[in-house]
Amino acid sequence: MKQLRIRTLAGLFLAAGVLSWAGARLWDSVGTLPKVPLAAPIVLAVIAAVLLATGLSIRSRLKAQRERRPEAKGVDPMMAARALVFGQASALVAALVAGMYGGTGGFLLEWLEVPARRDQAIYAGFSVLAGIAVIAAALFLERVCKLPEDDDTEGAAPAA
Repeated sequence: MKQLRIRTLAGLFLAAGVLSWAGARLWDSVGTLPKVPLAAPIVLAVIAAVLLATGLSIRSRLKAQRERRPEAKGVDPMMAARALVFGQASALVAALVAGMYGGTGGFLLEWLEVPARRDQAIYAGFSVLAGIAVIAAALFLERVCKLPEDDDTEGAAPAA
């Protein structure tokens, strides 16, 4: 699997943010702005917590295996691969969603004197922070699941 690149995630975040900001300006000129749901930062925070818990669990199991503890549970390679795919997919989606809410929140910063829009801007800000937490947890999980590099490349026979 290829590693996630911060550059790719930042590009997705910025592109979604710019498009969302422009869409919010257009939508507001027509009449109303779509609402930022209160559940958005909560759902993203739950996903970040699940990714972090998975990463910590895999890391502790791998550490116990390396230390050859008798009670150590092994890490199923398929479970680690599934966790890694879930983390990478979550990071990509979180970059898009955080960018979308960031663009909407950026537009709402012009309207902070209106209480309803101020609340929407706060929800959007928390959504961006929770999206960044998802990305950080996914990168941590990716780092935990990374296989060690092969140091014995000299003298090794090429695979047939």
